[in-house]
Amino acid sequence: MKAFRLAAVALMTALISGCMTGPDYRKPDISVPEKWSEPLEGGAKAGPAQLAQWWKSFGDPTLDSLVSRAIESNFDVRTAGARIREARASQRMTEAGFWPQLNASGSYARTQSKKSQTQAPSGGSITLSPHGLGASVTGSPAGSSGPTVTLVPDLTGAGNSSVTISSAQGGGTPKRQSDSFQAGFDASWELDLFGGTRREIEASKAYTEAAEENRRDVLVTLSAEVALNYIELRSAQNLLDIANDNIRIQKKTLELVRSRFEAGLTSELDVKTAEAQLSTTQSSVPGLESDIERSIHGLGVLLGREPGALKDELAPTASLPATPPEVPVGLPSELLRRRPDVRGAERELAAATARIGVATADLFPRFSLTGSFGGQSNTLDGLKLGANQLWSIGPGIKWPIFDSGRIRANIRVQNARQEQALTAYEKTVMISLEDVENALVAFAKEQSRQVSLSEAVDANRRAVDIANDLYAQGLVNFLNVLDAERALFAAEERRTQSKAAILTNLVSLYKALGGGWEESASESSSRGVENRGDQGETQG
Repeated sequence: MKAFRLAAVALMTALISGCMTGPDYRKPDISVPEKWSEPLEGGAKAGPAQLAQWWKSFGDPTLDSLVSRAIESNFDVRTAGARIREARASQRMTEAGFWPQLNASGSYARTQSKKSQTQAPSGGSITLSPHGLGASVTGSPAGSSGPTVTLVPDLTGAGNSSVTISSAQGGGTPKRQSDSFQAGFDASWELDLFGGTRREIEASKAYTEAAEENRRDVLVTLSAEVALNYIELRSAQNLLDIANDNIRIQKKTLELVRSRFEAGLTSELDVKTAEAQLSTTQSSVPGLESDIERSIHGLGVLLGREPGALKDELAPTASLPATPPEVPVGLPSELLRRRPDVRGAERELAAATARIGVATADLFPRFSLTGSFGGQSNTLDGLKLGANQLWSIGPGIKWPIFDSGRIRANIRVQNARQEQALTAYEKTVMISLEDVENALVAFAKEQSRQVSLSEAVDANRRAVDIANDLYAQGLVNFLNVLDAERALFAAEERRTQSKAAILTNLVSLYKALGGGWEESASESSSRGVENRGDQGETQG
């Protein structure tokens, strides 16, 4: 045991001082603009972005509650959490390969054997036949149950006479039984002298971190999906209110036209035209009601519940959430640290880089240390005796001499995968910048459109009032009233849709910025320690 401890210390010293195969990972330095290419308008500004719970900037308690419940029970979030637990368990399995493995064993066996006995013949016949330089004499019993005796005398004087007695039956068969007890320990340790196992641990850690970033990306997508479905719900409800208001106005207009027709002041054409306009407006109601139901069903599933679970809560009509006066968006350089998909792609790149080292380590010999200690006895107490104990210890080496180029081909495979991961990371960064730029443009331009649409609604509402007054006085025909009502209905629809579009574009902006998750202090500290550890590694 003393020799074992000395050998372990010596090998541990060699392990610590050993180099690591493969390239050391360095986070790529990707150039990003210092500021956004599009001017910040419509309330967007370059101040520090507070994005962990961006949905609270809308000031809608119902939306806040929906997002909070979705984070707790959404199916995709639960799946992503399970994937994190899987990755962490896989990482622990990989880390276990770095340390010695100790096993205990024991067994018990009971054996039984039979030893045949024979007896001399009693009666029978004797046959004499030549046998080499001598002769053989065979005797058989008179009955079928007796044994057979064969005598071979030595006629040469060499002393090779023999007698064989074979028994078909009649002899006893005493039994012999024995016990066997075994117990012991065995240990093995594959020494990571060239860093292959450490590189594998490094890759496993990076995969775990990528799984954590994937869950954060799910949170980003989930909060945006809940907000978008909620905006669609309130938009459809508001459009339905507009349609019902116009239906009431058009019904009053139809009554006016009918009264004028009955008084002989207008033709039946005006009546039928008013009826057609009313029916057209009424035809939009079922589609809007379907949109409302679909949004409620979608929100129910996003919250991990049955589609109709939120119907009583969300069926009452409410206005669209308010647009916040200011939207801090930060700088492009902050995007790389905030978007989970960018962070996850960077971790995938780190894992792919470490896998090169794992593959390269196969070029070098593998050293291992094995030992065993145990005992064997035919009694349980006998295992305690020193005479029945044995131990062994010794090193081993395994070095691939010829593999038809398999190892070097695998190294090329891992290098190619690392290049793919690098390209994917660079692409993800560029796409993230594009997402933000597009969302900034859409958010600002839609607000400008909203101003014009509001003015159009006010003008059309006044036009409807004037047209109805003039028509009642007989100064204009019914076509003027009809056109004014159509224009008002369309303008009100477009204005409501524009309000929803502004909110939708703002949600897209928050999503493009990577809002919807928050890193805890412990996670941030752990990430900093791991990054410093990666930078301190040297290439062997």
